[in-house]
Amino acid sequence: MTGKRVLLIVSGGIAAYKSLDLIRRLRERGAAVRCILTKAGAEFVTPLSLAALSEDKVYGELFSLTDEAEMGHIQLSRDADLLVVAPASADLLAKMTHGRADDLASTALLATDKPVLAAPAMNVRMWDHPATRANLALLKERGVLTVGPNEGDMACGEYGFGRMAEPMEILAAIEAALDGAATASGGAGPLSGLRALVTSGPTHEPIDPVRYIANRSSGRQGHAIATALARQGAETTLVSGPSQLPDPPGLKTLHVQTAEEMLAACQTSLPVEIAVCAAAVADWRSAAPAQQKMKKNGAPAALELTANPDILAELSKAGSLRPSLVIGFAAETENVVAQAREKLARKGCDWILANDVAPESGTFGGENNQINLIRAEGVEPWPQMTKVAVAERLCREIAATLGR
Repeated sequence: MTGKRVLLIVSGGIAAYKSLDLIRRLRERGAAVRCILTKAGAEFVTPLSLAALSEDKVYGELFSLTDEAEMGHIQLSRDADLLVVAPASADLLAKMTHGRADDLASTALLATDKPVLAAPAMNVRMWDHPATRANLALLKERGVLTVGPNEGDMACGEYGFGRMAEPMEILAAIEAALDGAATASGGAGPLSGLRALVTSGPTHEPIDPVRYIANRSSGRQGHAIATALARQGAETTLVSGPSQLPDPPGLKTLHVQTAEEMLAACQTSLPVEIAVCAAAVADWRSAAPAQQKMKKNGAPAALELTANPDILAELSKAGSLRPSLVIGFAAETENVVAQAREKLARKGCDWILANDVAPESGTFGGENNQINLIRAEGVEPWPQMTKVAVAERLCREIAATLGR
């Protein structure tokens, strides 16, 4: 995303506060962000906040003599690689549908020749209204991209669809939109023509119909790696255990619950050139899961465990179907590098990404990670960075190794 230019239009709604985080994340990835703030949007966030995070001037007035002389609403929209409307209120979506141009935001949207991505946000009844649905259908028919809305609690106290997508979801949609624009104009990622397989999240191994064995993995790192591989052109399949994260756009996602299901999904996805096992698979499962809920009747019931299949090892010895590059993770709480080196030799994979998942590290469920890349030739420590940045760096390593 480095060097890309995003024109962010912030309209009215409590979800406008999420636009601040979106700007920060875009800037972290090297994108230039310029903002248009509507009059209604300024009731929720300030021009100063947007300017401070975007490090650029914020525009709001259609009839500003200075702005029109220096920039102009037409040039403002055409200077961007992508226009993002977040939040996109019902009012602004209606203006976009009917070609209204009575403020700077609607005028810029009407004057642009660049892709537009909208993140709707409104009350559930407004979202469900036939007028809104008709407007969205027509906008999509004209090529406007959308992300969300999500289901959840509303600021008004109601529950349902209408919550704006989370900043990371919008960010993924922005990356997909920019990549789509690049592909349409003749661009191609360095991993184009290759197939990739990524596992992500935890597995849930049933003890009885209501209990299971699992771990604390959120799936953030695996999902970020799958997204990055797809963005670099690889035909990517994500095999995900239970996770609260949305399916990444632009790739195939297979949902599983258990380690045995995950292994089967991986095997049916072969052949691939790249396999990244980022899932935190439960090492053991119940040897005989109870068919009914186990009751507390005096002493605790004995739980007999049996080993789960080793997905990383299985992919590493897949014979003629073995991927060219098999990468695993070593999540450790002590002696991280030493144990990862031993795992590399034992599993037969090509690389291990070793990370510290001790409770104080904040890795499980958090947004940051600190990696040691373990290869046969040595250890390469990486500085702490976001999980998205880890994924991007890993993709560069993969591309270099595969001569891309």
